[in-house]
Amino acid sequence: MAKYILIGTSAAVEGRDDDYNDWYDNTHLGEVCAIPGIKSGRRYTADACSPNPVPSPNIAIYEIETDDPAAVLAELGKRAAAGQMKMTDSLDRSSAQLWLFKQR
Repeated sequence: MAKYILIGTSAAVEGRDDDYNDWYDNTHLGEVCAIPGIKSGRRYTADACSPNPVPSPNIAIYEIETDDPAAVLAELGKRAAAGQMKMTDSLDRSSAQLWLFKQR
């Protein structure tokens, strides 16, 4: 089975950091990790000494094991669109982006 990481960037709406962090840590990580193929997820915050500009102040890295990464991503999108994942208005949706990388 192939291994991947899914990297997601995001930010809180200005002034809503506490709400955003609570939602991400206590709701969103668990909902994403409940998707078959997604084995774990961790969050990181940009550090001021980063040598390059960061695309967003927060990233999440999810470890995925699957032979069909498109199906895992499709299930993520399906659950989000169907309202099976609780969203929050503290997320700046314009900051949310995803990248998928396959382990060599």
